[in-house]
Amino acid sequence: MNRYETVFIMTPVLSEEQAAETVDKFKKFLKGKGAKIKHEENWGLRKLAYPIQKKTTGFYQLLEFEAPGESIGPFETEFRRDERILRFLTTAMDKYHVQYAESRRNKAKDKKEKSSEAKAEA
Repeated sequence: MNRYETVFIMTPVLSEEQAAETVDKFKKFLKGKGAKIKHEENWGLRKLAYPIQKKTTGFYQLLEFEAPGESIGPFETEFRRDERILRFLTTAMDKYHVQYAESRRNKAKDKKEKSSEAKAEA
């Protein structure tokens, strides 16, 4: 099993529920192919660097998972078939990429804990 990271952008005309439904669809697809979801992040509605299909914003989502290599082709085909997806990128993670992703998550977690402690003291 290899480790992969996929970032995809969904069209901004979706409601929050529809965006969550779309993410669940892809997570179920991965699990059906024998993958294990290791981490996911919802980055929310963000401005695009350039317009895609005349849209300037999109819902960003990150999925980090372990899956057999042969499941990536059908997974990307599902992205191409879904009209709610504007763009996607899947990358294989080497050991350095995995370490970096974990350290980035830990820094973000520590930052959140410190800010919540500061709010509790105030």
